Amino acid sequence: MIDVQNQRDYRKIPIHKVGIKNLRYPITVRDRQKAFQQTVATINMFVDLPHKYKGTHMSRFVEMLHALKPEVSLKGFSTLLVEMKKHLNAASAHIEITFPYFIEKRAPVSGAPGLMDYTCRMLGSSDPENRTDLVLEVFVPITSVCPCSKEISDCGAHNQRGEVRLAARFHKFIWIEDMIELVEGCASCDVFSVLKRVDEKHVTEKAYSSPKFVEDIVRDVAQKLMENRDIRWFEVSAENFESIHNHSAYAYITSDQTIPPYPASSVLPAK
Repeated sequence: MIDVQNQRDYRKIPIHKVGIKNLRYPITVRDRQKAFQQTVATINMFVDLPHKYKGTHMSRFVEMLHALKPEVSLKGFSTLLVEMKKHLNAASAHIEITFPYFIEKRAPVSGAPGLMDYTCRMLGSSDPENRTDLVLEVFVPITSVCPCSKEISDCGAHNQRGEVRLAARFHKFIWIEDMIELVEGCASCDVFSVLKRVDEKHVTEKAYSSPKFVEDIVRDVAQKLMENRDIRWFEVSAENFESIHNHSAYAYITSDQTIPPYPASSVLPAK
């Protein structure tokens, strides 16, 4: 049969990314407590296409996933990127995997267990010089109490649920759990799936005793990341879904900016 994709294209315009998007596929993720966790990901896969070719072979992307049964890890990503370039005759390859990651989390006082799900993303690319780039990203729900509201109110203070997005490149392997726990430790309080009355009292009082603006949250996260020698680049943003406004509050920091160094005093455990 005629291979239409391999026919010549005469417009002389290369394509930087061509491939498939929004493919749902089962994957394996490394789990700090249980070694591995099975989940379902939404996957985007792309390669470059030289100007002389009419198209790429879309079916090969799915075939490679089926053959490799990907594990979301540095080694697994590197292997998949190499195979994409090899089987599609490409100079560069890109993959984006978004998946829910589940952690059993116990209520702070009663100890009642519940599963928390966190949206995670892993972005990988391989350039024509075979240099691999890997970014791990987590989206962490948090609670914050407004410092201004607490200061000016005779009783109470407005609070809201928010979301922190943390993306990082790293020198050594870092658990997803480590990134999530770092973020949760910088909020007014973390979020739970199961709370009894004693737990609700605890988290309400804990949040009230630690009011945070979105600016405070991103600065606290950034400071901890800068103290961690395993992190070589990061982006962190915080968005509060305001309870007394019809808009969100937002703050963002990237290590690409000029940030004064902090002494290395507190680091994530090396793995």
